[in-house]
Amino acid sequence: MARGRLISDDRLSQLLWGDNPPSTASAQIYTYASRLRKCLGDEVTIVRRSPGYTMSIGSSRIDQDDFLRLARSGARNLQKERFSEAARELRGALSLWRGPALANTTEHLLMAESSRLEEARMSALEDRIEADLALGQHLQLVSELRGLVAEYPLREKIRSQLMIVLYQTGRQADALEVFHEGRRLLAEELGVDPSAELRGTYQSILAADPALAARAERHRTPPVITLPRSAMLPPNVIDFTGRSEHLRRLSELLSARQDADVWPPTTFLISGMAGVGKSALAIRAAYAQTASFPDGRLYVDLGGTDRRPLGPADALLILLRAIGVDDTEIPPDLDQRTQFYRSMLAGLRVLILLDNASDDQQIRPLLPWGNESRVIITSRRNIASLEGVHLTTLDVFNPVEAMEMLTRLIGPRRVATEKDQARKLVELCGYLPVAIRAAGTRLITKPHWSLSQLVARMSDPVRRLDELRLGHLDVRARIKRSFMELPERERHALCSLSLIESPDFSAHTAGEVLGLPYEEAEELVERHVDARLLTANFVDEAGHPLYRIHELVRMFALEAGDDAKVDVRP
Repeated sequence: MARGRLISDDRLSQLLWGDNPPSTASAQIYTYASRLRKCLGDEVTIVRRSPGYTMSIGSSRIDQDDFLRLARSGARNLQKERFSEAARELRGALSLWRGPALANTTEHLLMAESSRLEEARMSALEDRIEADLALGQHLQLVSELRGLVAEYPLREKIRSQLMIVLYQTGRQADALEVFHEGRRLLAEELGVDPSAELRGTYQSILAADPALAARAERHRTPPVITLPRSAMLPPNVIDFTGRSEHLRRLSELLSARQDADVWPPTTFLISGMAGVGKSALAIRAAYAQTASFPDGRLYVDLGGTDRRPLGPADALLILLRAIGVDDTEIPPDLDQRTQFYRSMLAGLRVLILLDNASDDQQIRPLLPWGNESRVIITSRRNIASLEGVHLTTLDVFNPVEAMEMLTRLIGPRRVATEKDQARKLVELCGYLPVAIRAAGTRLITKPHWSLSQLVARMSDPVRRLDELRLGHLDVRARIKRSFMELPERERHALCSLSLIESPDFSAHTAGEVLGLPYEEAEELVERHVDARLLTANFVDEAGHPLYRIHELVRMFALEAGDDAKVDVRP
């Protein structure tokens, strides 16, 4: 940061220890400088020049210098109304940031330098938003500016930009409310009135100043529609295992075309419990159909397992951008956006993969017109209300498929050495694909572990879910998301049902455990089936369904029931 200037020992001491340096400060600084020379290599030279040190970086680069160069060039292009060049350079400058400046350094260095760096970043960010505004990128700016105003409520430039964006997207009342909120905050926090710029934006919106609309139109360019020839799909699942019959049937139907009066299905739903491999099957099927969809393959993760799933309007924005539509041409209204999207795909053969859907309201606007394109949906829920949907329900692996998956993960030699332990391991995983993958990955990262060692650890029910927790392969977290989607009463019921010792139980048994009449108990357990937390694959002698809780779901529910914060009474 000194950019070649000498930094004295006193200054280094201040930045390292503040006003309370250790008695060995000079020796420690000498040691640190020596270590830095070794870390940075011969390209960078750190030289002792009394009373301090200098550093020369040679032909190396410092991210701060790159940032300042790009930010200044972007600001110059913005002044010259070269908005595309400005936006590109300012985005490049901001992309160099990886969180707060000087993170994990001393508080003294932070106090001395972070404010200057943060101000430079915010200035570049405001300039980039200004360039995007001039280019008509309104829709994508609304949510970003909302977040920035919440994070920096006293920064008037950003508040003014949010007001302009809201006005230009037809939300005049919201824009005025943003001003009044800022005026109240400035008065309460600082005892001042809004700046002249903020007041000017407010007056322009009140007067419906034509200049605001003209500003949005001035640099608008016609769209260039180029449908993707390469896919948006996530990487193919190289070690995909099992599901051969499901994959064969899906491939057959996806490639089918109209035959006389018979219309093949165009929408496919893959459903099943958390971690059963819905997305893996969908991605595999999509890759297998490259030749059948020459106009492209689109993908969007709808976040149905998150607390705030992606709304259909935002999903359409992603899909329209993917097929080359400029933001300036995308309508703000959901119905208009849906019509525009469908008209873009009309007559084309596109495969669309909608991953992690939450319900049919999220899906319907994303379905294209016609009989040429196909849509694959994955969801934990059975979205059977979609007309003409072809349903594929996935269960856990059978023992053969489970062993095949473990063998692919850790290698045939390791499995052959401890075949009985391998069988026991996949059984402890409940034959659930994500659990087997987690266990296999754990063995890959622990080559010194035997299979029997992991089996011993997982044989303890208290520890089993902890052993299946590895980054995104967190079985407990996946089950918890399904569990937390249930209403409170149904969560409590599942905790109670997990205490039933028999692997299968009827609605009558559930009613006895929960203290409910048969009809009410049957309705309740069926809602658990819909949520993929129970299965109903068998019937008793009287023809009534028998329900089963997957062993890992049972363990999670027992944990939740044992938690003192959870009342398990239905």
